[in-house]
Amino acid sequence: MSNFDVIVLGSGPGGYVTAIRASQLGMKTAIIEKESLGGVCLNWGCIPTKALLKSAQVFEYLQHAGDYGLKVEGADKDFDAVVKRSRNVASGMSKGVQFLMKKNKIEVINGYGKIKQGKKVVVKGEDGKETEYSASHIIIATGARSRELPSLPQDGKKIIGYRKAMTLEKQPDKLVVVGSGAIGIEFAYFYNAMGTEVTVVEFLPNIVPVEDEEISKQLERNFKKSGIKIMTSSEVTKADTSGDGVKVTVKTPKGEEILEADVVLSAVGIKTNIENIGLEEVGVATDRDKILVNDYYQTNIPGYYAIGDVTAGPALAHVASAEGILCVEKIAGMHVEPLDYGNIPGCTYCMPEVASVGLTEKQAREKGLDIKVGKFPFSASGKAQASGNSDGFVKVIFDAKYGEWLGCHMIGAGVTDMIAEAVLGRKLETTGHEILKTVHPHPTMSEAVMEAVADAYGEVIHL
Repeated sequence: MSNFDVIVLGSGPGGYVTAIRASQLGMKTAIIEKESLGGVCLNWGCIPTKALLKSAQVFEYLQHAGDYGLKVEGADKDFDAVVKRSRNVASGMSKGVQFLMKKNKIEVINGYGKIKQGKKVVVKGEDGKETEYSASHIIIATGARSRELPSLPQDGKKIIGYRKAMTLEKQPDKLVVVGSGAIGIEFAYFYNAMGTEVTVVEFLPNIVPVEDEEISKQLERNFKKSGIKIMTSSEVTKADTSGDGVKVTVKTPKGEEILEADVVLSAVGIKTNIENIGLEEVGVATDRDKILVNDYYQTNIPGYYAIGDVTAGPALAHVASAEGILCVEKIAGMHVEPLDYGNIPGCTYCMPEVASVGLTEKQAREKGLDIKVGKFPFSASGKAQASGNSDGFVKVIFDAKYGEWLGCHMIGAGVTDMIAEAVLGRKLETTGHEILKTVHPHPTMSEAVMEAVADAYGEVIHL
């Protein structure tokens, strides 16, 4: 039996980052993975989807080359080549994680891991052989998978999850996307840009329902303009796969409607991977599909920890990474502060992109706060106009009395790269006046942040 200081179960953006930080802090570390290093994010989520979305964006540019004074004739797409490029990008990133494991002297154990009492993990390899390992600290980072609705059981052919959506052998002529969170919206944009007829069905009144309502309405307008059908306050009650395609029964405010499609993508959230990993045997406490942890990701059983999607925080790659680092730094005896979950940025990489942090306007008003709200449209931005991406806006929310930056919401080209300014500003407790007096470069999209703040304080120049 091999002994380690830290064993990490799962090698996604939570697990492999945790392992690296543990090794940096001088701990003998091992990581257990049943599939490919990098987990869902690198292999089936964050990274390969961005490769698909970039192909869609380039294809759209080619179709609108005339808007830039250019002539491109006969531009077409090769769906198989687009998918292949995405898989190659994912493969390259996974190999990069392999390199990082070697560089940081982390032992990679391939197989299915299951925790046991006494700070042990049993790993079952592909050959069926079981090997036992022990560690002073065992960190569970097993992530999550696509959640299935009872009315929409996935068969991997006509009713699919996000993994299959990335590797379809044939581009569907018609696609129904159920759920309008980041996953559903990104695939809706990708397939629509590739030429598929797309319908989005959302149970709640707004698409991207966690976002500010003005952002949601703007994105809905953009999607409808692109030819995507949006059905909000609607619920899929049945799916018939007996024919050539799928017939989806949707309950809407106006009555029942039947949609016909080649494929249905179920994007209604995630289900954590906490079954059959030994939680019950060890006595690790769970609640509603999540492992219970304290501010430092310790479970109720000493020596066992959990981070990422298996815990109650936002199911985001950057959150899992931050939690893992904090967890092992606490183990190492460093002074750490609990993660501020109110300052976590969220990003959706459709076109236009969506990015946000902090309170929405509705949330701020529901809290009874006296607020200042500012907006600046990209249609008034020189850089946005020059680049041909003038859709969208930046919206900021400040506490009227103290100038605290309560929230920032963006929709437009490149905003997922811009949101970090608001995250950092809020972390440093920056006030609106300090943002106003921070010189932003011209011409850039980021000027819109300064201008939105200026609008909140009645000092906007270019609007």
